[in-house]
Amino acid sequence: MLKNILNKFELNKGDIITLLQAKDENEINLIFQKADEVRKKYCGNEVHLRGIIEFSNYCEQNCLYCGLRKDNSSLERYRMTIDEILQTAEKIYEAGIKTIVLQSGEDITCTGNEIAEIIRLIKNEFDVAITLSLGERDYEDYKLWKKAGADRYLLKHETANPKLYSIYHLGQMLQDRIQHLLYLKSLGYQIGSGNIVGLPNQTLEDIAGDILLCKQLDVDMASFSPFIPSPDSPYRKQKRCDVNFILLVMAIARIVLKNVHIPATTALATLDPEGREKGLRAGANVIMPNFTPAPYKEKYSIYANKKTDDNIMHYVIEAAASEGRIISETKGQSLKLSTEVTQNE
Repeated sequence: MLKNILNKFELNKGDIITLLQAKDENEINLIFQKADEVRKKYCGNEVHLRGIIEFSNYCEQNCLYCGLRKDNSSLERYRMTIDEILQTAEKIYEAGIKTIVLQSGEDITCTGNEIAEIIRLIKNEFDVAITLSLGERDYEDYKLWKKAGADRYLLKHETANPKLYSIYHLGQMLQDRIQHLLYLKSLGYQIGSGNIVGLPNQTLEDIAGDILLCKQLDVDMASFSPFIPSPDSPYRKQKRCDVNFILLVMAIARIVLKNVHIPATTALATLDPEGREKGLRAGANVIMPNFTPAPYKEKYSIYANKKTDDNIMHYVIEAAASEGRIISETKGQSLKLSTEVTQNE
């Protein structure tokens, strides 16, 4: 039955749930093998790098799983200055990385105009793509940032189950998050979404729904990251996601979504010292090195024991090379701009 599913071009929700239930080592290896074939066909052997700058850990939200939540009074807050952001952007560019990710909590004190100015300054100085990961913001801000030169926006839906979404986000609605993603897409952003795997009360059906929502939204990047509890959140005592299961989810997502960018996340490397390499084997084609400078990097504590590599570029290059992959020298634009999925798989 599993082989029949893997031979299908389009997988339905039942198919995905069946794959998520795989326990036998041979079956899991077949899924990984298929994911690697799909990755190679639609993405090639290049690993795309995105250099992250976590420029503020202030957040207006109180999500139950996150260490940056507004009510976490034990967290020392920070905002990087524009000069510090530009200096970090220069280090990313000098490392040969052609995409810069500006990431923060939902810090409304950083105004739309201030962020637009940062985008313009980076674009004027360096030949890079800019991805924003700033949470839900005013629609006018999205327009302003696109005009300033932003290329992409990463806004994870985190769960496609409306009830769970409302629980995790204290009464907020999944449909509002989806509307933000659709609006960003309408402005011409390359959009990214994805989920957190292993959150309390999440089911296999929920995870299948997450993958299918990414397909429905026609995302350019899909991030599937493991839940790791923060000691400063209400979910501090919850069990963290099993590394083998998040790898299985990533592999199935690659099979379903085909020509999207899928990262081997920092959280994956936090769970397992070889997490990035294993992620590349499971269908990932993106690594996002963190360039946030000290002392800020340690204070962007979404979850516990976040991996912070001092010599991140050496590690990333070695990880890619160990899997027979090459580091891309391009901006790593959406694969949908140059690749048409055909039914000849």
